[in-house]
Amino acid sequence: MSWLAKTRRHSKALSVHAVLIIYTLIALFPILVIIVNAFKSRKAIFRDPMALPTAETLHLGGFEQVLTRSDFGLYAYNSLIVTVVAVGLVLLLGAMAAWALTEYRFRGNWVLAALFAMGIMIPIRLGTVSILDLMVKLDLVNTLTALVLVYIAQGLPLAVYILSEFVRTIPNELKEAARCDGVSEYKIFFSVILPLLRPAMATVAVFTMIPIWNDLWFPLILAPGEESRTITLGVQQFVGQYVTDWNAVLSSLTLAIVPVLILYLIFSRQLIRGLTAGAVK
Repeated sequence: MSWLAKTRRHSKALSVHAVLIIYTLIALFPILVIIVNAFKSRKAIFRDPMALPTAETLHLGGFEQVLTRSDFGLYAYNSLIVTVVAVGLVLLLGAMAAWALTEYRFRGNWVLAALFAMGIMIPIRLGTVSILDLMVKLDLVNTLTALVLVYIAQGLPLAVYILSEFVRTIPNELKEAARCDGVSEYKIFFSVILPLLRPAMATVAVFTMIPIWNDLWFPLILAPGEESRTITLGVQQFVGQYVTDWNAVLSSLTLAIVPVLILYLIFSRQLIRGLTAGAVK
């Protein structure tokens, strides 16, 4: 390889990394501002929101207010239950649907695939009025069950789309060998297919979990009651019409970020593997 070609290759790699670094800084900047200002007094926040906390500006009153003046533990528990149950069912049902649509040919196969594709293109919030009317008829308003059902419907189309592409890449020899040994279709799915889908399922879990955890729309409409509030809705009590307790708001948002970071640390390797595999395939 000539010197000129090497120079062009290195310059291209540097430009790509520069763009990625700039994008990362832009994406992380709001989060860093929230975390930094959560540990500062109200006056310090308005005086210089970009400054780091010092011995004079360090203030933990916002965390104290969040933990003492609100049922933050209950809100976190509700968000955790809704997120874990919804993501778990999305992964299970999405993997089953992806396996059925790609492995078996039956009448109406393409119709189901088209419906799942429409679920990606059409935002579920367009049907908010109908969803609320249905939940009222089912007597599920102010329950976590209503949120779980809505989030399953919201995350299932994308899960089926992503997992279907990975199911198609699984060699047919594995499935045929299992069938020759007399293994049932259920056992093939749970023992052969599902373990191979772990990277893709980790990717789907992250993409599904974050919108559910951060959602304010459906908790505000379907579960505004005190016992069924999630974190994002619980934070709103510190936002007033005339006065906003910014210390409490930023502190509660900082605490809400922690589970997302823990999830990323746990599934980061599987997430990267799933993204790269999807890009190649």
